[in-house]
Amino acid sequence: MSLSLGAISLHPPVILAPMAGITDLPFRRMVAGFGAGLVVSEMIASEEVMKAQPLARARAELGFAEAATSVQLAGRDPYWMAEAARYVEAQGARVIDINMGCPAKRVTAAGGNGACGSALMKEPELALALIEAVVGAVSVPVTLKTRLGWDDQSLNAPKIAKSAEGAGVQMITIHGRTRCQFYKGRADWAAIAAVKAAVAVPVIANGDIVDVASARQALAQSGADGVMIGRGAEGAPWRLAEIAHALYGTPAPQVPEGAARADLVIAHYDHMLEFYGESLGLRVARKHLGWYLEVADITANRDAILTATAPATVRALIRDSFAAVQVAA
Repeated sequence: MSLSLGAISLHPPVILAPMAGITDLPFRRMVAGFGAGLVVSEMIASEEVMKAQPLARARAELGFAEAATSVQLAGRDPYWMAEAARYVEAQGARVIDINMGCPAKRVTAAGGNGACGSALMKEPELALALIEAVVGAVSVPVTLKTRLGWDDQSLNAPKIAKSAEGAGVQMITIHGRTRCQFYKGRADWAAIAAVKAAVAVPVIANGDIVDVASARQALAQSGADGVMIGRGAEGAPWRLAEIAHALYGTPAPQVPEGAARADLVIAHYDHMLEFYGESLGLRVARKHLGWYLEVADITANRDAILTATAPATVRALIRDSFAAVQVAA
């Protein structure tokens, strides 16, 4: 099965979720290398990227053309959203996603650059104005990511989705929680079915989809056209390809074990150091190294790997820890 976004074919319809501090260029490259229909950047503040804030520009860095890449924008000013959309399109983004789902307080709180993300679900007229501004600014496909609503009393995702479709949005992803749930409880995949019924464009299910079994359940309960995977890929960049193989018959990924797994982890580590510079890269890498060790159920040298400051030492410890272990996928 494949989905069409303009001239882009998303095959398979298994997508890497935007995750702040995680789906940077090095991680997206790892996931894309195993196979994904689309990989999505971290959320980028539209005004900050246009004012050349270094972190925002780093998050917008594409850097490779091996896979379809979507850049996710956040904001509440139509002018800055449109300008940022033009900028990332010029940088090579093949899809632009609008964030109306982030629940973080720093994003949704009023003041400064806040009151955006999922807070926009409380302001559907402004949400529509933002969508129209972005769609009108670019020629690449525009998509939208939301939650079910702000809270249980305002489950307006179907209405917002219908308005977004009318404004030219070509795909909608729904996280099966309200904003007020944050990440508590379980995602309600069945509730996504109301959005699917409201629009003709593809709908993607998101939330608590971490493996083949949960992906099957999410599709069955929501009727969605595809799935978006977030934390299930942490420490396992092959996870999307595994799910795609099971659901859509794409080639099975060759999941490395032992010394080959160490090579993969070190390659990711080195790319992070190169991308961020050694000082920042060492800090950014720790969470990824921790996930790799957790997925492989490796405890030997864990503390040393996560605290060492000399890259050569980290590489040697990784090789030592993985080489003797035939880890499971």
